[in-house]
Formats: sequence, C-alpha cells, structure tokens
Amino acid sequence: MLYYLFQYLESQFSFPGASVFQFITFRAATAFILSLLISTIYGKRIINFLRKQQVGETVRDLGLDGQKQKSGTPTMGGIIIILATLIPVLLLAKLDNIYVIILIITTVWMGLIGFLDDYIKIFKKDKAGLKGKFKILGQVGLGIIVGSMLYFHDDVTIKEQLPVAEQIVQENGRTKVFGDAHKSTKTTVPFLKDNELDYSKAFNFLGEGYEKYGWIVFIFVVVFIVTGISNGANLTDGIDGLAAGTSAIMVLTLAVFAWVSGNIVFADYLDVMFIPDSGEMTVFILAFAGALIGFLWYNTYPAQVFMGDTGSLTIGGIIAVIAIAIRKELLLPILAGIFVVENLSVILQVSWFKYTKKKSGAGRRIFRMSPLHHHYQKLSYHESKIVVRFWIVGILLAVFTIVTLKLR
Repeated sequence: MLYYLFQYLESQFSFPGASVFQFITFRAATAFILSLLISTIYGKRIINFLRKQQVGETVRDLGLDGQKQKSGTPTMGGIIIILATLIPVLLLAKLDNIYVIILIITTVWMGLIGFLDDYIKIFKKDKAGLKGKFKILGQVGLGIIVGSMLYFHDDVTIKEQLPVAEQIVQENGRTKVFGDAHKSTKTTVPFLKDNELDYSKAFNFLGEGYEKYGWIVFIFVVVFIVTGISNGANLTDGIDGLAAGTSAIMVLTLAVFAWVSGNIVFADYLDVMFIPDSGEMTVFILAFAGALIGFLWYNTYPAQVFMGDTGSLTIGGIIAVIAIAIRKELLLPILAGIFVVENLSVILQVSWFKYTKKKSGAGRRIFRMSPLHHHYQKLSYHESKIVVRFWIVGILLAVFTIVTLKLR
C-alpha cells in the first residue's frame, strides 16, 4: 500500500524521497527490518496471549532428554511468522504482482491447514491432529492452484537469451540480449552448460502440438514439490530452533536467486533465465526471512514458543513455491537438503521396519529414532549442538547452491 501511496506522491507532487520506493532493494530491506521488529516486539505479546489461552504443547514421552520440560510450552507460534511476513508485504510490495499474489495465497492456505491441525491437537485433545489424508489433500490443492496460476496466467513469462548473431545494438546503445517475453514450462537444471529442461517435452512422442499438454507435467511437479517440502519442514520442526534456523538460511539464498532472476543485467551477466517481474518476490522473501529470524529470538533453546504445524507447513509451502516460481525447484534437493534427509530418514525407517517385520517377524530400525535429529538425541548429543551443526550444514548447502550459478 505504501508503494502505491508514494508512487502517487511522486507522480503528482514530486514528493522528496518518494522515488526511493520504486527500488526493490529499498523496499525489500525495509520489509526485512519491519518484519524483524514485528516478530521480536509483538512476538512476546502473542506468546503471552497463547499462554493465557492455554495453547500449550502436549509432548509425547519418547525417552529423550529434556523432553518432559517442554510440555506446556505455547505452540501455534507460526502465527508470529505469518503476521510478521504479511504485514510488511501488504505495506511495501506491489500487490498486483502475480508472484506476490501467489505467495500470499500460499501463506494463508498453508497457515490455515497448519492452524486446523494445531487446533484439533490442542482444543479437541486429539494428538493425531488433522487426519493425514486431509492434510495431503490441502497440500495437493495448493499445488494445483499454484501450478495453474503459474502456467496459465499471462503475467508469468520468461525471456530467453538470443544467439550471439541475433543480439543487436538498440538505439539507446544497449545490446538486446534477451528475446521477447513468452510462456514456457522450462526450468533450470543445475551443473549443465545448456541448463534448461522443458517439462512439456515429456509429451514429445505425441508429435506436433505436444506443448499444449505441458501443463499436466508442470502441475504434477508443483504438487509433488509443495507436498514434499512442506512435509519435510514439518518433520524438521522437532527441536528448538531447528526448523526456523535452517529455513531462514534457505530463504535468504532464494532471495538472491529471485533478485538475480528478475534483474535483466545480472541475469545476463550470470547467464540465468530472466523472469520478468519476479524480482518483486524479493520483498516478500526478505519479509519472510526477517519473520523467521525474529521468531528464533523466542524459539532457540530453551524455546519460549513452538511454531507448531501453523508455522512448519507454511514455511515448507512458501520455500517450495518460491523455488518453483523462479524456476530453481531442481536445486531444492541441495538447498533444502536437510528437509529432504529428514523426510528420507522417516521413509527409510518405516519401510525397513515393516519389511524386516514381514520377513523375520521382528521389525528392525536403521536409526535409533526418526526423524534424523531424534537419532542424534538418542546418541546423547545436546539439542543445541544438533541444531547448530544442522545450521552449519544448511549454510554449506546454501553456499553450494549459490555456486551452481556459475558451476556448469
């Protein structure tokens, strides 16, 4: 809203300083600071409110050190993250930008699914929470909505680099490096020189006109990634500061990619896909990063609040949608490697247990406990040490992900 206000003041009255709101970098930095202040200053008030409403975590006894002491700690703290993200975005972002609209929908949609899950656990005294099939249905529904918007909306386009022979010098003296904006189901493949993959080519066998079926593969991929990453974030939220800290690292990395992808100069210099208008996502992403870091103020050991599914499902959904929007979803196995490993540890543990039980009558485990962070707790590592080491791994994965910009 402030963006439009200052745009009006600039155009009508040449208001001093109003033009600074035209710069994405200024609005993104302001959004980061504002979200950080909201989550730290008002976060305490929200925690006190949750405590008064007796919104406390019911902790199952898994035999882990310090676990019983966590019982009664306020949960649903994801509300802090959601509010601290949306308020700066509504104030500072271009609200008619399709990418910002998609991210707002993602935040509200996943936040509601997580809220329902937490509400059933806390107020209905049902430890299972929202039934798994309904949770998956909600994730799939979001994937279909996001995939459809990204495929069919006219404002979602890319510009591809022209062959050197076709790059002409324009009247303003600048060389035209990119072609015209057009619809595409192409994405970026890491480590390859010609690093683009077109999802529609899955229907190449159909012959001429196969491109019109590309939406089927694209939406399927979106659904798979949104579901996988949001569940991975949910599983990672098991000990104080783990999910929020690792997510903040991923989000700040995605901010770099979003800004580069939406900036024609840097997209040309780094030879990456130029996605018009995607740079506006940087405002949302930095607001989200500020909210996560501010939330960590209260979530680090010993946690004063847990994010609950309200936060973890929202975090995973947002990370997945950002990566898909900037055509970097195939980098998620690296960037979101911690989420992927946490997911795999559960899948492997359950699968191996069922297999060995069927074969020998006695189920065996690969890990002492899953998800993976609980395995290290069983090995008597203090949770603070586990969290910090996961953060370090997250930073290394983030650096490696950024390096892939030129590593081909």
